[in-house]
Amino acid sequence: MPSITEDSVADFNIVGGHPDSRPTITRPLVYSGTLDGFEQNDLTPTIGREYYGLQIRDLLKWDDQAVKDLAATSEQRGVVFLRNQDVTPIEMKDFMIRLSTLAGCPTSSGLHVHPLTEEGSELGDQISVISSEKQKKGGGLTHQLSDVSRFASIGWHSDITFEKVPSDYAMLKIHTLPKTGGDTLWTSGYEIYDRLSPAMQKFLEGLTATHDANFFHDEAERLGNPLRKGIRGSPLNQGADLKAVHPVVRTNPVTGWKSVFINKGFTKRINGVTKDESDVLLSYLFNLVTQNHDAQVRFKWNMNDCAIWDNRSTLHCATYDYSAARAGDRVASLGEAPYFDPESKGRKAALGL
Repeated sequence: MPSITEDSVADFNIVGGHPDSRPTITRPLVYSGTLDGFEQNDLTPTIGREYYGLQIRDLLKWDDQAVKDLAATSEQRGVVFLRNQDVTPIEMKDFMIRLSTLAGCPTSSGLHVHPLTEEGSELGDQISVISSEKQKKGGGLTHQLSDVSRFASIGWHSDITFEKVPSDYAMLKIHTLPKTGGDTLWTSGYEIYDRLSPAMQKFLEGLTATHDANFFHDEAERLGNPLRKGIRGSPLNQGADLKAVHPVVRTNPVTGWKSVFINKGFTKRINGVTKDESDVLLSYLFNLVTQNHDAQVRFKWNMNDCAIWDNRSTLHCATYDYSAARAGDRVASLGEAPYFDPESKGRKAALGL
């Protein structure tokens, strides 16, 4: 894949991106095999890999190549699962900074501060507490979506795509959970792209979409906390307007693969077409996400399990089928401003499938 430079923007007509937020790698990462010694299992042909015996705390002590290999695997498989992790929120933050940096995040990108994070949080600004008790009080994305639909699939989203510089990786550790229920599903944006006809692929590759989370203003008021308007992990992510424009088809710099980059939670409008056309296109793309269970993986959590996923090229959806408390800690690192490179390939074409 060509390097992302001023010259390449002109030469390859890259859609999107921002000169102050470009990846520092010039070619996709190549897996070197450092994690081959761990027992592992691909959960579906398309998405998801589970490792056994691999501890994040140990990875923090190892050399850079092992972390790069986990970064490459997370991007290629979409999401990796690590059971029974003995890792603190501080170690989670340290690991995510290292993972994102070694995977080529821009020098201006750090860990995200969610607009709804309380000032002076005990765990720090960069930790988002995922809590069913908080949801019951009416906070966050799921509450807003539940006002308009009773379908569980309404919750499919990628994290913080309303930011100018959204997340590359996210890590979630669940430490409190009900006896049963509360599974999380992920789906592959690579696979969604590959299921489009060549004509539709080409059409969407020239379009952008508006991602909007200004409903968080109402959530902040309801929760009694001021919205975080300062720098939220990148100089491009600040201010009160929680809205961004991104390519509909995005290139992942770590794999060099194309992915559909829309989600039900935040994508409100495809630009350059009429609203009626936008509604039809988004409805079709959302249906590809929700109705293709063979492009999804469903994970049943045990206490202290961790998931690390690629927010560039996956969507995820929690399952609210429980009444007991469920809680965990999430850290999201920031990548590059999304762009589309016409020289990139789809996953199946790149792998010769």
